[in-house]
Amino acid sequence: MKYKRILLKLSGEALMGQKQYGIENEILAQYAHEIKRVVESGVEVAVVIGGGNIFRGISAGESGIDRVQGDYMGMLATMINSMALQSALEKAGVSTRLQSAIEMKQISEPFIRRRAVRHLEKGRVVIFGAGTGNPYFTTDTAATLRAIEIEADVVLKGTRVDGIYTADPEKDKNAVRYENITFDEVYEKNLNVMDMTAFTLCKENKLPIIVFDMNKKGNLHEVVSGERVGTLVGF
Repeated sequence: MKYKRILLKLSGEALMGQKQYGIENEILAQYAHEIKRVVESGVEVAVVIGGGNIFRGISAGESGIDRVQGDYMGMLATMINSMALQSALEKAGVSTRLQSAIEMKQISEPFIRRRAVRHLEKGRVVIFGAGTGNPYFTTDTAATLRAIEIEADVVLKGTRVDGIYTADPEKDKNAVRYENITFDEVYEKNLNVMDMTAFTLCKENKLPIIVFDMNKKGNLHEVVSGERVGTLVGF
């Protein structure tokens, strides 16, 4: 395997499948199977999952909810998704630990870096919930921060598209996919990979990002094996 320790960032919206909101059990089971296959090949896996399928803090203002309050509500949404993923992984026979940036001792451990690393070394999948624990930060930023803290080799961003394109491939049929691109090129071309805080953290800490289609079976294993899947953002 090319990567020994990975941070897998999943979007909450991806869990919806064909639904308008909530969690599609088939998608959840598929993700658990994909992660299990990678764990069985000896890779240490940490996961951060968004909460957009349940609640988006950034859009809370539209409904009159205070932004800070909305962001905390979004963090709770990520915990619901994290618990669902944990359940699916355990059902598939994968040992897991859920750590939260906000104390919820009945359902998770607090985030403790050394403990998280120890779990990974023992072959457990560690799921990081509740973002960074602070408002105004996205789950992209939380994923990047946790990846740096646990010294992951790469951030794998699983999306609905198979990489980074010159334009939105769902809107522009002429969009061309990049196989490799540098951090500076992403800045120059103003491409939407992650929010700027998360992206800058990766660049400053020399942490590569791979954007790939998580919904295609076998893709996660191929990415971790070093196959040319998705788009690599590097130096």
